[in-house]
Amino acid sequence: MSSPSSAHWLSLVGSIWLQTINGPNSDFPVYSSQLKELKGISQVQLNFLAFASDAGKLFGWFSGVAALHVPLWLVAFVGAAFGLVGYGVQYLFLDSAGLRFWHLFLLTALAGNGICWINTVCYLLCIGNFASRSRVAVSLATSYLGLSAKVYTSLAETMPGLADSKAKAYLLLNAVVPMIVTVAVAPTLRLFDLKGESMSTTDTALLVMFAITLATGACAVVGSIGSTAIGLSSREHMVSLSVLLAIPVLIPVALRVRESMDKIWEAKRENRIHDLGSDEAAVVIEMTDVITTKEEETVAAEKPQEEVGGLQLLKKPDFWLYFFSYMFSGTLGLVFLNNLGQIAESRGLEQTSTLVSLSSSFGFFGRLLPSFMDYYSAKSGHSISRTASMASLMAPMAGAFFLLLNPGDFFLYASTAIIGTCTGAITSVAVSATSELFGSKNFGVNHNILVSNIPVGSLCFGYFSAFLYQREAAARGGATCSGASCYRETFTIWGATCVVGTLLCVVLYLRSRSFAGRLPVRLANLLGARQKA
Repeated sequence: MSSPSSAHWLSLVGSIWLQTINGPNSDFPVYSSQLKELKGISQVQLNFLAFASDAGKLFGWFSGVAALHVPLWLVAFVGAAFGLVGYGVQYLFLDSAGLRFWHLFLLTALAGNGICWINTVCYLLCIGNFASRSRVAVSLATSYLGLSAKVYTSLAETMPGLADSKAKAYLLLNAVVPMIVTVAVAPTLRLFDLKGESMSTTDTALLVMFAITLATGACAVVGSIGSTAIGLSSREHMVSLSVLLAIPVLIPVALRVRESMDKIWEAKRENRIHDLGSDEAAVVIEMTDVITTKEEETVAAEKPQEEVGGLQLLKKPDFWLYFFSYMFSGTLGLVFLNNLGQIAESRGLEQTSTLVSLSSSFGFFGRLLPSFMDYYSAKSGHSISRTASMASLMAPMAGAFFLLLNPGDFFLYASTAIIGTCTGAITSVAVSATSELFGSKNFGVNHNILVSNIPVGSLCFGYFSAFLYQREAAARGGATCSGASCYRETFTIWGATCVVGTLLCVVLYLRSRSFAGRLPVRLANLLGARQKA
């Protein structure tokens, strides 16, 4: 059986692989236009289908409750099963006239709820298995969620027999891939005791993981915008991406080898340890106790002033500031990405998958950015407020929406990259912000209550954009709309909404700065003491 040190790193690798495939809804823009024609649905109905995936998050808190009573591997399996049924039934009966719009809606909502179950498992594993570096671990694992769209589009382009029907190809992949990966990583989805965790070993492993992650992100970007220029085929790119996704497993393997070697050396030194005098042994024990006490004080100081959960959460003004600031920024970015296929089509772009892959790749780096900041700020003895980070990310997103008013393709690609980056970063930061503001005791339930803003925002913003789109198309006497003016009003309203979200987040930061994001100087002293020792 793996020792705790290598085992909890293996659980992180399992979380990374789960996150990589846990965004099957992110490829919806690629096949949404074909689905619209195939089922004869309107733009408003298409936006309702995009909302359906988010609607499943309204019941995501069930996964948090389940995680308190059943093993985490079972929670992940339930989520994968929901996706298998939701997308699998659509794949089997997509060509059938009996598959109505409301069938599609309910099946997509079921699959969307399954995403919450897998996310909950990944968050709890990162927080529970990396107490001293929980923020870094969460940001690192969730960054791979940004690669989901890229992974699914690459699979669809490289696997034989899937190119005939784009919609059926993606539905098949969305149904099968999460279940296969969940079954593969199920043995690693466990919480382990961290008393024997070495800070220096953790830091070294994190640096290696950062290097691997950056290489993976670079590979994804090259595949999104530069594969044609350098002559790299889709199959070659998929192979290279798969290798980079598999490399992280070498970290727990290396740690396991090191632990085995340490046990051998410890056995050889056992006689020398017994020769220690009682006074020297007492000093060693006292020093260990001091370090342990300081670590416990440090972890305790990172906790908020009180633990909040359940209905008490809804009575807190900070929760509603957090709820609406997230909805007016991160959720708004997700709505934009869900509509990316129609936006690209209205501007005359044929390669929608390229734009979706671009947003996915930059979303990956956006999700990764907070982990770098957390890692280096923690080593310096300081911590960055989550709410301040979110506010600083919302401002450029608002500017990107206004840039979209320019009809040039360059501004479309640039704005998509900015919105993808900021949306990914906000989504990643929000995980830590929930525990920072309301505590980690009820995190599984609290965060799923928070993300219920996603279906609410998706419905409001998505329906409104579809209404404006159809109104513009009707004014031109057709069912579809072409040109930059199709979404001009939508982008203006979205930009103004994002500005409001930024202001709300600034107010939340001012209210919570007295306790949120605070890391005592004792951590720096502790690190210095260890280096001297």
